[in-house]
Amino acid sequence: MSSTRSNSLDPVAIEGWSWQPFLEDAVDRLRPMGLEPYPVSDEFLFKQDQTGSKTKPTTVTTATWACRSEKFRQVRAACVCAGASASVLNFVINPLPRYDLPFFGGDLVTLPSGHLLALDLQPADKSDEKHTNHVWERLMPIFDRWRSELPDGGPIPDEAKPFFSPGFLWTRLPLGEEGDKIIASVVRPAFNDYLKLYLDLAAAAVPVSDQRRDHLLAGQRRYTDYRAEKDPARGMLTRFYGSEWTEAYIHNVLFDL
Repeated sequence: MSSTRSNSLDPVAIEGWSWQPFLEDAVDRLRPMGLEPYPVSDEFLFKQDQTGSKTKPTTVTTATWACRSEKFRQVRAACVCAGASASVLNFVINPLPRYDLPFFGGDLVTLPSGHLLALDLQPADKSDEKHTNHVWERLMPIFDRWRSELPDGGPIPDEAKPFFSPGFLWTRLPLGEEGDKIIASVVRPAFNDYLKLYLDLAAAAVPVSDQRRDHLLAGQRRYTDYRAEKDPARGMLTRFYGSEWTEAYIHNVLFDL
């Protein structure tokens, strides 16, 4: 395994990657929060391989951008570009348990079948009204604003429901001009609205007691354990890079709590 080093605070740049503007928006909004690099092993910062047939290979690039701040344990973007096979931005903000904050989650995925797009402020403990009510009060108007302009993404599994808020914005869009137009005019501003609210909540957050911190940490661990177990990118990454690298990436980088 290569040595651990800190990645740059500049956003990842991958030629031909469709989600670059979203990551740049996020990094621009985060910069005033006093970021510092989050340590990621070299083997996970940038990886490139070939997929497809020997006669028509496609270059697959996976890159990771990560940082941390006074209130965020880890902010990270997992970026995948594989031509027409896949284009992915998985962007997650993991708060420190000393602050009573949800997670920020953005999944922006393009596959040959279409675009799968999800935004949420995900609770560490959905049953804890002290943790959730003030968030939902501010999130639901944003959700209602953008939900009306997007087709429904369909039901989510019952086992996943404790890990999503009532403001879970989830849609499927077609490839081509129609989908691209909706991504630019609806999904990107919705992404920025969700992120702005999250950063406003973070700016106002104050440290909690040790007992409260332990409660939040337990909820965060349940969330990250679930995400690691059910990560929908596992199959795709395994096809690209093999099981050993993929499992290490999921458990040591994406959901490393």
